[in-house]
Amino acid sequence: MKVLAFASQKGGSGKTTLAGHIAVQAERAGAGPVALIDTDPQGSLAEWWNERAAPTPVFAQTVIARLQADMDRLRGMGTKLVVIDTPPAITATIQHVISASDLVAVPMRPSPHDLRAAGATVEMIERAGKPLVFVINAATPRARITAEAAIALSQHGTLAPVTIHHRTDFAASMIDGRTVVELDPKSNSAIEISQLWDYLATRLNKDFRRTVFQPAGATRVFGRRSVETGEVA
Repeated sequence: MKVLAFASQKGGSGKTTLAGHIAVQAERAGAGPVALIDTDPQGSLAEWWNERAAPTPVFAQTVIARLQADMDRLRGMGTKLVVIDTPPAITATIQHVISASDLVAVPMRPSPHDLRAAGATVEMIERAGKPLVFVINAATPRARITAEAAIALSQHGTLAPVTIHHRTDFAASMIDGRTVVELDPKSNSAIEISQLWDYLATRLNKDFRRTVFQPAGATRVFGRRSVETGEVA
């Protein structure tokens, strides 16, 4: 069983949307059974899942104190992939999730503020000795700042070769518990999600060296319906 976490201290980076989309795409691609875990107190991923009509991926309700034990149960039930959403802050919750993960994806909007805010998250991932990958999210097509962000990030760690662009269908798809790959598999947004999952799947199944984030010129210094882990089919 592989564990993929989406983490970033910056709110609005797109962790929840990407976690839902990647979990659905992984299931569609045959990488399941896939389980979702929401460790963000806001519970946005759980609320999205509660709107879904499709039975997969399943949702595993847990708390940080029993995270590892519940993931062990999921593993025993034959779960192949766990996708975890995290809160937008540097907390003990994120530390526990990172420690339990095989790969941490760090979504980044292409803005100077997001780039500056990445350091603390990535430093935590590095301390845990876990591999990470930057994912540029909500980018404006053909915008110069997107290319500049890609160059900057590639100098400090592994950057996913797939950029997720800001489109109405991408955000709107989450309203009724679906994803763009379910609404229109041939859309540009769906193609990007498919390509991103293909890349992340490769990363999850290979032993990549740890990546280090070092800012230039600086010293590195979830009542909501759920599938309980004891009852996941």
